[in-house]
Amino acid sequence: MEKKYHVLILGASYGSLLATKLLMAGHAVTLVCRAQTADLIRREGTRVRIPVKGRDGLVEIDSRATPGTLDARAPEEVQAADYDLVCLAMQEPQYSASGVRELMHAIASARVPCMSIMNMPPLPYLARIPGLDAQGLRSAFLEPAVWEGFEPGLMTLCSPDPQAFRPPDEPANILQVGLPTNFKVAEFANPAHNAMLAQLDADIAAARWTVDGQVLDIPVKLKLHASLFVPLAKWSMLLTGNYRCVLDETVQPIQQAVHGDLELSRSVYAWVAELCESLGASPEDMVPFDKYAAAAMGLLKPSSAARALVAGAVQVERIDLLIKLVAAQRGRHSDSVDQTVARVDAWLARNRQAAASKSV
Repeated sequence: MEKKYHVLILGASYGSLLATKLLMAGHAVTLVCRAQTADLIRREGTRVRIPVKGRDGLVEIDSRATPGTLDARAPEEVQAADYDLVCLAMQEPQYSASGVRELMHAIASARVPCMSIMNMPPLPYLARIPGLDAQGLRSAFLEPAVWEGFEPGLMTLCSPDPQAFRPPDEPANILQVGLPTNFKVAEFANPAHNAMLAQLDADIAAARWTVDGQVLDIPVKLKLHASLFVPLAKWSMLLTGNYRCVLDETVQPIQQAVHGDLELSRSVYAWVAELCESLGASPEDMVPFDKYAAAAMGLLKPSSAARALVAGAVQVERIDLLIKLVAAQRGRHSDSVDQTVARVDAWLARNRQAAASKSV
């Protein structure tokens, strides 16, 4: 290993998947989470359960058995300047929470390079896309001021293609991977920061895990790409599957959202891909629809956004609204996307009304 990096990951749920891959590669990771969860992780580590091709069941990776070192801290306990890289693995509304907001300001001030694995591209990343008016997209974000002070060249985006969830009735340090695909990260503006990403890519690719004497190549890699647009391939997936889980009065699994009307899904997917290409993406940056549709056959739960709305959430990531706003800047619109945005708006309005009535 050329260098041991110290990586700060905001978000201990989905973030523990990337953390585990970094720990297997020998790097040091600190997870930022609630104080109670941080105490649990410091005591017992994390467990990531992941399917491996050719094996029945799931392989469990215990962070305490990896060559890397894991820590967990509440936001107010973190010194941003102590880290080589910050990974943003929370959902967008969570960055407005007390403590996290202040940590974000400290990260921006310390000028630490940041790699987002959010579905929602941070505003500073959107500012890197030529011809896109990032200021005109602020209304899709809960608190746009959180992103002020970040230098666009120090922000990159990593497509959160792997699907993972916390199993019900399990402790907060357990994560289960449903779809073990790769994280695809775009380059930073700085060659030195890209060299760090290239090393992390290589180290994760080389790491192995031994179970019962068998040396396994564990899936979910970090793949570095030169194009700014490769992570935006997730947009077609999100608008075709994740957000079309949301119906007027209920929600449906991603599989049903995609395969219930396959031709409509194909058209929505193509519309979003064409929007990305209008921004500068090449067709090679995108994932073919048939490959996504095949993967969606195994996605038997509603998306996290849909589940949150059913649970009464008053804020969710608005990637649907963001894409509608981006399209408007390019003189484009989609009836299906407009309908999806309207449905999410309606759910949020109902949930906010219900929350307000309970607080009276």
